[in-house]
Amino acid sequence: MEIARSTEAVGEDAGSPWAPIIFEALKDADVKQVTYVPDAGHTRLIGMCSDAPEMDAMVLTTEEEGIAVAAGAWLGGQRSAMLMQSSGVGNCVNMLSLLASCRMPFLTIVTMRGEYQEFNPWQVPMGQATQQALELMNVIVTRIDRLEDLDSLVRSAAAMAFDGDQAVAVLLSQRLLGAKKWVK
Repeated sequence: MEIARSTEAVGEDAGSPWAPIIFEALKDADVKQVTYVPDAGHTRLIGMCSDAPEMDAMVLTTEEEGIAVAAGAWLGGQRSAMLMQSSGVGNCVNMLSLLASCRMPFLTIVTMRGEYQEFNPWQVPMGQATQQALELMNVIVTRIDRLEDLDSLVRSAAAMAFDGDQAVAVLLSQRLLGAKKWVK
């Protein structure tokens, strides 16, 4: 008999209470394009962006495509944000050089894995290297561990990105998101 397994968040964060806060901050920052590689952690936020008539939510085949979309949005006069999991940061390292070379705005919201109560050992190496990889590519990193800091820090990151033409990543800690576990 085959056992189907999936992951789900447990605890109080199972309903993603942070998603509406980020969604409102993106709307207020006039973000028109949201790119993502499907990720269980971002499910609620992806749904909110997809349902918003003022936003275009675009699925990517790999995270590095999101940087190219951000460049195109900027050149076309729009603002974009990319949603990804920490494991996707490794897929972007080469394309992150475009941000520094062009000094264009870039905002990404990264759900972290490989830390607090991680059950999957494959997530640990990139989870531990995410912040350093971004910083090595001159991306400003803001890490959020507490729900009460979320609104002001996401809004600050959006202002730095769009008003200051900076590359900014917001890391949502696994402690904030809630531990994940295998379920049958």
